[in-house]
Amino acid sequence: MKEKLIISKKRLKGDDGFKTFSIRIKEETVEKLDKLSGETGRSRNELINLLLDFAVDNSEVK
Repeated sequence: MKEKLIISKKRLKGDDGFKTFSIRIKEETVEKLDKLSGETGRSRNELINLLLDFAVDNSEVK
C-alpha cells in the first residue's frame, strides 16, 4: 500500500494569536530598542511585545 501525502489547510493570517500592523517610532527609540536587543539577545519584535504588555498591564486611566 502506498503512503499518502497529507496536506493540511493553510492557517489563516492572524490565527496564531498575533496581528501584524505598522507603527511610526522615533529614530532614537529604535536605536534604544536595537541596543537593548543586542544586550539581551531578543529580537526587536519580542522586546516591543514585552514592553507593550508591561505598559498596558501597568497603566491606569484617570
